[in-house]
Amino acid sequence: MLDEQVGFMLRQVAQRHATLFAAKIGDDLTMTQWAALAKLAETGPCSQNLLGRHTAMDAATIKGVVDRLARRGFVETRPDPEDARLLVVEPTQAGRAVIARATPNAFAITEETLAPLDSAERGMLLKLLARLR
Repeated sequence: MLDEQVGFMLRQVAQRHATLFAAKIGDDLTMTQWAALAKLAETGPCSQNLLGRHTAMDAATIKGVVDRLARRGFVETRPDPEDARLLVVEPTQAGRAVIARATPNAFAITEETLAPLDSAERGMLLKLLARLR
């Protein structure tokens, strides 16, 4: 009965993916740290608040992620010149180097996660997951 519950199956798949991620991403990045860096690579500098929304992290979580990335020298923060209440987050040169190293690994992790599926199944799964978000 448990084996047929969607939450249980999703957790098992997420655990398998997390194991692959930890082994292959590099630079001792967590999934949340990678999400923040990858999104910054896509969007460019943005407010910490907006970065949290883009990566589906609440305010406390994104603050912790940004703080840890800043301590590691991968991002820097500064007050938003248009709204001093906001903190702008931007990758540093070291952060951009991490992004460049980790991006191919992230694609390889996705490929390995989806490896049991053929091309049509992969497309269908991704489409269905997008509908469930």
